[in-house]
Amino acid sequence: MKNKRVFFFVLLFFFSFWLEVSRGQNNRATEVNVGVVTDVGMMHSDIEMICINMSLTDFYSSRPQFQTRLVVKVGDSKNDVIGATTAVIELIKNNKVKAILGPWSSMQAQFVIEIGQKSQVPIVSYSATSPFLTSRRSPYFLRATFEDSSQVNAIKAIIKLFGWREVVPVYIDNTFGEGIMPHLTDALQEINVRIPYRSVIALNATEQEISVELLKMMTMPTRVFIVHMYSALASRFFIKAKEIGLMKPGYVWILSNGVTDVITSMNETVIEAMEGVLGVKTYIQKSKELDKFRSQWKNRFPQMELNVYALWAYDATTALAIAVEEAGTNNMTFSNVDLGRNISELDALGLSQYGPKLLETLSTVQFKGITGDFHFVNRQLQPSAFEIVNVIGTAERSIGFWTEENGLVKELDQEPKSIGTLSTWQDHLKQIIWPGEANYVPKGWEIPTNGRRLRIGVPNRTGYPDLVKVTRDPITNSTTATGFCIDFFKAVIREMPYDVSYDFIPFEKPDGTPAGDHNDLVYQVYLGTYDAVVGDTTILANRSSYVDFTLPFIKSGVGLIVPVKDQVKKNSLSFLKPLTWQLWMTSFFFFFLIGFTVWALEHRTNPDFRGHPKFQFSTIFWFAFSTMVFAPKERVLSFGARLLVITWYFILLVLTQSYTASLASLLTSRQLDPTITSMRSLLERGESVGYPRTSFIYGKLKESGFTSASLVPFDSAEDCEQLLREGPENGGISAAFLGVPYMRLFLGQYCNDYQMVEEPFNVDGFGFVFPIGSPLVADVSRAILKVEESPKRKELELAWFKKKDETCPDPNTNPDPNPSTSSRQLGVDSFWLLFLIAFVMCIITLARFTFIFVKDNPGNVRWREFIRPVAGSYINIPAEEPAPRDEIQVVEITAEKPEPRDEIRAEEPAENPAEIPVKIPEDEKPILGPLADRS
Repeated sequence: MKNKRVFFFVLLFFFSFWLEVSRGQNNRATEVNVGVVTDVGMMHSDIEMICINMSLTDFYSSRPQFQTRLVVKVGDSKNDVIGATTAVIELIKNNKVKAILGPWSSMQAQFVIEIGQKSQVPIVSYSATSPFLTSRRSPYFLRATFEDSSQVNAIKAIIKLFGWREVVPVYIDNTFGEGIMPHLTDALQEINVRIPYRSVIALNATEQEISVELLKMMTMPTRVFIVHMYSALASRFFIKAKEIGLMKPGYVWILSNGVTDVITSMNETVIEAMEGVLGVKTYIQKSKELDKFRSQWKNRFPQMELNVYALWAYDATTALAIAVEEAGTNNMTFSNVDLGRNISELDALGLSQYGPKLLETLSTVQFKGITGDFHFVNRQLQPSAFEIVNVIGTAERSIGFWTEENGLVKELDQEPKSIGTLSTWQDHLKQIIWPGEANYVPKGWEIPTNGRRLRIGVPNRTGYPDLVKVTRDPITNSTTATGFCIDFFKAVIREMPYDVSYDFIPFEKPDGTPAGDHNDLVYQVYLGTYDAVVGDTTILANRSSYVDFTLPFIKSGVGLIVPVKDQVKKNSLSFLKPLTWQLWMTSFFFFFLIGFTVWALEHRTNPDFRGHPKFQFSTIFWFAFSTMVFAPKERVLSFGARLLVITWYFILLVLTQSYTASLASLLTSRQLDPTITSMRSLLERGESVGYPRTSFIYGKLKESGFTSASLVPFDSAEDCEQLLREGPENGGISAAFLGVPYMRLFLGQYCNDYQMVEEPFNVDGFGFVFPIGSPLVADVSRAILKVEESPKRKELELAWFKKKDETCPDPNTNPDPNPSTSSRQLGVDSFWLLFLIAFVMCIITLARFTFIFVKDNPGNVRWREFIRPVAGSYINIPAEEPAPRDEIQVVEITAEKPEPRDEIRAEEPAENPAEIPVKIPEDEKPILGPLADRS
């Protein structure tokens, strides 16, 4: 410290010597006293004082015509708030300074602002960055630096780029540390990033206090930390963090510019401890003036590292020199103070008459400085960009930039790319080395290996063990959870990108009975009793107000289950039920009509349709009905009759096939109809209904209008079936409301007697429960999607949603294993077109036959002619033409004894005597030609 003070006084002698030389060069220049409040003897103070002196030297050497010369008066703030306040008062009171550069820290500036406001002395700080100072709204306080809140958007962009969902701010417990927190919190809320904890460290914290805070951070699941503190405290903090083990792979550290802007002046051991961290650094635009200044500095002060605050001190001094020159030298006095009054020490300072004019010119100063374009906007500088750095080894490496217009980019002249699903972080930043020399992006959230395991609550009940079941070992008293939900959760955890340790804790009382329903279990997560809930927990809007759900892992809903009855009574007359009585009568009518028509067309020319009237009448029905099963022996000769028979064959084919199919369905299938069809009918009739005891369905039914007296709870599928079987007459229920997963299990066991008729309530499905804001929600949801798209999902369903009864369809392939098979009787409406065609053909053929018959047989003997065979019919065919001589055959005719008269059939008299065969002796046989008799 002694050497530093000696060095400072040497610098002060150098500045005084330069001032005397300047006076000798230009005696006409007016001296204007300005104060510099700094921590004399500190490294940052030495660097800034050198920059202030160099600024005045460079400024006035290039502008010898200026009529004013700044004379610097130094006030030692002694690295203390009170010291800074005292220094300002003494500078104004004793040296009548017209403006003040400094102080260094935001806490010092918070008190100094009031003095400047009271005395109208402009205060220009080049290092006080806390946003709290802006809220003071003092017009006499100007900042030749960037406010800390200007970098929160750059930090937000980094967190959004890598998708981290939780961060922990680590900041110093003073105005500088707390000032950025409101702005950082608001920025993170815009991207739905949660702050589960804030680590606040005192400026003078001991090594033990820092270690305790770091150990607390280690036991937390969050692995992303934002550090905002002074470089001196940050050095101690990161040395201890590396010792404890918080610089291993998986951790993320993001530094604000409060550390990164001075990281080059930090000890190499500290920088090595910070390897892998990211930092937001103030970007100073490159220029020839800046390169020239850095070169001069390196040549003159090789042991000192320049920082951005020293550069701002240089430009702030230049701005003050320009403003004083523009304001002129008129009225540079302080107002007289009446010392006789009882006034405070601040009021005794008086008011600077020069202050308002200097403030006006200072607010409008614009020039090109070594830090770029210098001008005040709302009394402070505005950043154009921030540089993103990565600490590697003992140095920092630039990996990108952030601007308000383009966001994160590798180079400032790079085309911007949106942060979205189609771009990766490599498109926005250069390669990053993470803590522990990891080359992969940390997840940002892990279950601490040295922390407690996740306590996962599971429901404990007796019903539906295929979903969740808790069993207790009577010897060890340990519990085991099984079921589809449990196995699915285990499959999801195996897909997680990191290890998650957990224990299943049954939700039960000390005696082993359930401690409450699902709402009570979910509420325990909100209270912190459990870290999660795994089971058949339905995602509901009212539950999501105090817990977070993952994506649903099984479809849900509420179905209405009712008993079914077979509406078809099978008896000895069941074979008549496939057809309506109208179709039966129509069919019988057409049997007669077709038979009659064919007989009418054929009986005069076809012996198969002749004979005794009784024989002909029976032939009509025999012919028509025989066509239904086999080809009749009667031949059909006329064209019209054949066309009609062909049409009738087709109609019979369609009719018999339809009858056969309907009869088969009737005799082999159950036509099940539900006893109740909707929830509305239950409400109108005031029926008793059942619901699972621990389910949310009770509340839904109450909202729908059911009374408490009509709601009957049950615990298992067996209880539900018993209540439905007993019915309301015997103290049971008329219907039951079940969730879709429970319904699948119930119908898989009792598919023959019950059916789902309606799904009156829609819900989102089963989900896993976590506290609000838990990063596990997003990771588990992504793992659920992986399991859903893998064969593991089908394997689990086959293992747990299997058939309960071999006679029931598999509920996995048929969610409604009892569809009602309602079949209607076949009626005339299904075949009317075919019957119409047959009827029309009968009318046409009969009309044609009648027309020809009437035309050929005029007179009153038509009936006798109608029943007589046609002369040229098959019965009596006229003689054929004589055959050639060489074809004449010899026919032996023998005369036989005629039968007695009484043996000749009256209905078939010998109408032609020539037809009676006569036996002729062989020697008297004539040679007959083609006119021989053909019987």
